[in-house]
Amino acid sequence: MESTIPNFITYLEEVKNASASTVMSYQRDLKKMFTFLHSKGIERLTDVTSTSLNSYVLFLEREGFSSATVSRNVASMKSYFRYVFICHEMEEDPAEIIRAPHIEKKAPEILTQQEVFDLLESPVCETPKGCRDKAMLELLYATGMRVSELLAVQIQDLNLDMNYIICRDSGKERAIPFGSAARKALLEYIGESRENLLKGGECSTLFVNCSGRPMSRQGFWKLIKQYARKAHIVKDITPHTLRHSFAVHLVQNGAELKAVQEMLGHSDISTTQMYLNMDVNCMRESYVKAHPRR
Repeated sequence: MESTIPNFITYLEEVKNASASTVMSYQRDLKKMFTFLHSKGIERLTDVTSTSLNSYVLFLEREGFSSATVSRNVASMKSYFRYVFICHEMEEDPAEIIRAPHIEKKAPEILTQQEVFDLLESPVCETPKGCRDKAMLELLYATGMRVSELLAVQIQDLNLDMNYIICRDSGKERAIPFGSAARKALLEYIGESRENLLKGGECSTLFVNCSGRPMSRQGFWKLIKQYARKAHIVKDITPHTLRHSFAVHLVQNGAELKAVQEMLGHSDISTTQMYLNMDVNCMRESYVKAHPRR
């Protein structure tokens, strides 16, 4: 059954223009699903039924996976089986009637401007690693890029004369400006620290790890958690928290929603509208806390 995955991945990348993170997630989800099906004695695609797929969904729920994780697995499953059905590998789509669990949407975690300041001041720039970490955090907050986009940035994508960066994702690209704080951190990192981390090697990726290879998502995840603890931030933050904070802080300070949409790379402005609503909620909370006749 797994032999069909490579063609499905190509379909996601070339036809659906799926992001690298989506492709990785789907691939991981499908491998987990196939392991379950094999454990039930199902070895051929034609033996897969709606009942067996529903059993897998129930298995994920019993294992304690969150509704969001189960829903993503269902999305991976439905996309895959729709593909093999279209390719005439199966006579019917067994995932068509599978339903994902309801997800209660909650507002993403947002850092205050002071918390962001404390986080960005946490790296100590006396070491090459500290300079790199400072530059990564400053650039992430300065541009609102996704972490996958940040880690994919190439040296040639950076324009330090005009203070902007070219960001690429799913075959699209956009230019995002950044300020003097990010520029200063980048100059310090590129000046000496990056060469030190490369250890004589070569790499076109802007941010490299201590072995001179491209920085990984897991590596960046760990360092942002580390600096959050150092800054005494009690919120459970992720790299995406800085993207959300970037957008809300821009809206709070009067940025036009259309400009925020373009910087974030949203295809639909209704997605960006969320940050306007979050700003209203922030104002309401401040009012309730401070107004004497609340």
